[in-house]
Amino acid sequence: MANENKARKWLSIVEEDLSVAELLFNNGHWLYTTYMCHQAIEKTLKAYWCVCRDDAPPFIHDHGRIAKGCGLYTQMSEAQKDFLATIREMNIEARYQEFKDNIARQLNHEITAEILKTTKQMHVWILQKLQEKSSTR
Repeated sequence: MANENKARKWLSIVEEDLSVAELLFNNGHWLYTTYMCHQAIEKTLKAYWCVCRDDAPPFIHDHGRIAKGCGLYTQMSEAQKDFLATIREMNIEARYQEFKDNIARQLNHEITAEILKTTKQMHVWILQKLQEKSSTR
């Protein structure tokens, strides 16, 4: 039960991250939209971890490693695995400005819209898996 409470805490933060991502997207802030998408997927995966394992999720930002650690990676399609690799690069929190500028040059309305859409789809998919896992515990 304690881990399910931790999962709920992660998921409550995700809702805010997705809301902020929408606001940033609507105002043309592509780089920070994708960063919030990165954060949303990371926290959704960590919520899944809390339901599947007795230990706390690791303090890492590598979506693939988190998904592997909680057993979700093997259930993902190749497109989902590719998306995890893409969204991982959007972690700009502690990056140098030139790195941020390089990512920003690669983003536009269409690319960012696709990242936001895929983030929401991935979030829903993980939530479904989380619900399945919770009902079998």
